Amino acid sequence: MKSETNENAKKKIFPVDKTKAIPLLLTGAVIALDQVIKAFIANNWPQNTLIKDVFNNGLFWIYHVRNKNIAFSIGRGLPEIIKPVLFVVLPLLVLGFLVWYYLRSDEFTPVQRWAVAGILGGGIGNIIDRIFRPDGVVDFISIKFYGLFGFERWPTFNIADTSVVICCILLFVTILFGSSKKMEKAAS
Repeated sequence: MKSETNENAKKKIFPVDKTKAIPLLLTGAVIALDQVIKAFIANNWPQNTLIKDVFNNGLFWIYHVRNKNIAFSIGRGLPEIIKPVLFVVLPLLVLGFLVWYYLRSDEFTPVQRWAVAGILGGGIGNIIDRIFRPDGVVDFISIKFYGLFGFERWPTFNIADTSVVICCILLFVTILFGSSKKMEKAAS
């Protein structure tokens, strides 16, 4: 009886269990790292500035640019009035649904929980820029791509983009080739 009361008290104080809460530390870490680096770059160098050629061979640059669109400058031709809806409101709704599903579902594996947390961190990091930086999202990582896929340089990106891409790939691979908790329960 006493341990049952303690469990109920714990749930009231912290209603999300540790397996769901701990990966969300990654969300906060990605947001913090992304925003600190973006602020440092935005406050110290003007836009369209090559800050550092890291290996002195053009392979990896720290290059300050702004992007008012989304990945690969998608949305460049859209009317400015539509962009806030497509680039802020819609992503907020998607991220809100993802948080809701993440907290409600017990079907994610631990790796999938960490992947979702990284996606949330990156998504929120870029939305912060879209809301608070009128010149656009701060991008600063530029990699030489040697003409592959028609790119001499890969489109410039940031920590938030990196987190979203890596974690989406991880989530996709674990869903495609891994097993969900639902499948594990069905097999036993």
